[in-house]
Amino acid sequence: MDENMKTHDPIRELSEIREQLSYTKRIGFLFGAGTSKAIGLPDIADLTKLIDEALSAEEKKYYGIIKDSLPVGLNHIEGILNKVRLIREITDESQAKSFDGINGENAKNLDKKICDEIYDIIFKAESSANIDVSRKFITWLNHLPRDFSKEIFTTNYDLVIEKAFESLLIPYFDGFVGSNEPFFCHESLEAKSLQDRPPVSWIRLWKLHGSLGWFWKTNDGVNPDRVIRLSAGAKKDYPDAELVIYPSRDKYESSRKQPFTSYFDRLRDFSLSGEGVFIISGYSFSDEHINELIFSCLKQNNRLHVLAFFYSDEPIKKIVAEHKNYPNLTMIGKNTASISGVFGEWANASVDELIAPFWDDSSKSVSLGDYKKLVEFLTLCSGKGDA
Repeated sequence: MDENMKTHDPIRELSEIREQLSYTKRIGFLFGAGTSKAIGLPDIADLTKLIDEALSAEEKKYYGIIKDSLPVGLNHIEGILNKVRLIREITDESQAKSFDGINGENAKNLDKKICDEIYDIIFKAESSANIDVSRKFITWLNHLPRDFSKEIFTTNYDLVIEKAFESLLIPYFDGFVGSNEPFFCHESLEAKSLQDRPPVSWIRLWKLHGSLGWFWKTNDGVNPDRVIRLSAGAKKDYPDAELVIYPSRDKYESSRKQPFTSYFDRLRDFSLSGEGVFIISGYSFSDEHINELIFSCLKQNNRLHVLAFFYSDEPIKKIVAEHKNYPNLTMIGKNTASISGVFGEWANASVDELIAPFWDDSSKSVSLGDYKKLVEFLTLCSGKGDA
């Protein structure tokens, strides 16, 4: 331990978090790839590698050109998709126009191929993933007081949370309406009157990077181009439809962007709406758009308290180095933490019933960065144990 570094008492800090959870009336969550990784699904690094292996020789060439053109840290599958879509936009998807040796038609085909592979890889992985952890989390969240709607934001494409909701027969709302080909209705997110909103007991689910269930349906002579939401496995019935995941920063299709922009507005509204607790898990602060929104809202709303749990200490050190460890941002890492703006290591702790399952005395480490452990902690805090 660095003798000059501040220390934090894990018992005191975890007890404080338990107190916050006991009295807060408004609560939200942001889940990143780490939560899906914890139950056996591939994360962004895994997807980047698996997709490279699945491409044809020509596709692999274009994929490599784009990946090599991106800076370290952004040369993952989402950065690649963003660059592919930028090429689609500036070339008008034309075979006659190209950028970096990739013409518009190549870019369009590569985009669809990547998304098709993402669908196949995650869909297959979901069949063996353990959704019991998500079921346990949803059960816990559903039983919290319902003075305000509870909101889940996630960057994950998979359908694990939806499957957990439906297996438990717990209603949720994501802004899509309809039964044949549910379409995104942004007006449903903007309703001001309580009479125009879904019941407060319905948990809100906002998928910030899209979903395996979202598809782009082009004009069929009756309806305009639109994003539709389909059930798991329905892609086989829409082989030509593009999967709608990871929003390009460039609005080459404004209507295709609509779910993403509406969901980001929801994140902003939640973060600025007075007192509340926002819990982050499995998200390493790698999306600058989301980061900018979170940090901006932390500065604007000092009644918002963000609790971020990390599997490693590196994201915390990066945020501290950027001087963004605001007093209302609590960051809990493996061996370090930032509490009330003060960065430090974990001090020695006497084991009690609260901390025992989450503390390793030999390495002086806290395991709440593991999604499975966090869910266990949340249920213990509520006194429900393994219920």
